[in-house]
Amino acid sequence: MARDEMSELKAFVAVAEERSFTRAAARLGLSPSALSHTIRALEDRLGLRLLTRTTRSVSTTEAGERLFQTLAPHFEQIRAELDALSELRDKPSGTLRISSGIHAAQTILRPRLADFLPQFPDINVEVSINDGFVDIVGDHFDAGVRLGESVSKDMIAVRIGPDWRFLVVGTPAYFARRSPPEHPRELTNHQCINLRLPSAGGLYAWEFERDGREVEVRVSGQLTYDSILPILHAARDGHGLAFLPEDLARPYIDTGEFEVVLREWCAPVQGYHLYYPNRRLASPAFTRLVEALRYRAP
Repeated sequence: MARDEMSELKAFVAVAEERSFTRAAARLGLSPSALSHTIRALEDRLGLRLLTRTTRSVSTTEAGERLFQTLAPHFEQIRAELDALSELRDKPSGTLRISSGIHAAQTILRPRLADFLPQFPDINVEVSINDGFVDIVGDHFDAGVRLGESVSKDMIAVRIGPDWRFLVVGTPAYFARRSPPEHPRELTNHQCINLRLPSAGGLYAWEFERDGREVEVRVSGQLTYDSILPILHAARDGHGLAFLPEDLARPYIDTGEFEVVLREWCAPVQGYHLYYPNRRLASPAFTRLVEALRYRAP
């Protein structure tokens, strides 16, 4: 393949990934006009239109999408193999981007990174906090963190934390006014603090299980948040019952600030997993981070 043809294909893949001539040009270190000329030369040589351009966006045609799906994995492998050459260096380096919910970021990533980062001063880690489901490939993350049961089957998943469970908690003052529920369905008669899922937009249904029987309850109340930590604080303020990870609630349970109800219905969930696309060669920096986060049972 001639050098000009490789440059044209590289330019096409960049535009198809970025969906923008301006962003692709910046990524390639070219001017938008030079990039446009390169793409036009490729289309003329192939005799096919590969991209549809409007004043606001760029999208692939049917032929362009077919070419992109063929080329993109090979370019990704080339980039990965070039990154892998840095293994010859003494110190792995680079920036790694991870998407994580606030609970996993606080309980898993924060303590592990405290040990990891001083060991590898040339590695930078960017953690994006989002409690919804994130397209880590489309949003250019190296990896994401989810509960094991939520990881897509086409991803590699590495356990980074133990199993844990949600607990239904409330303040003694709240239960002085309301009788504790004896079955999950009775939660519909209580003030509950809801969690809105940022990606889906809907409210999280509280999930319970006992003796193989699963129950989902859609609770209601005056307060709704899209993150778990404000729900913890709202429950402490007496605004209603909360469905919280046990490790977050435990300090307040131990001091008597929270009381637990429906404990026998609160079954363990799969622990947090780091997930990422299948790649034959990962960068040395990413490999070191995966090993640092990997869960090792005590």
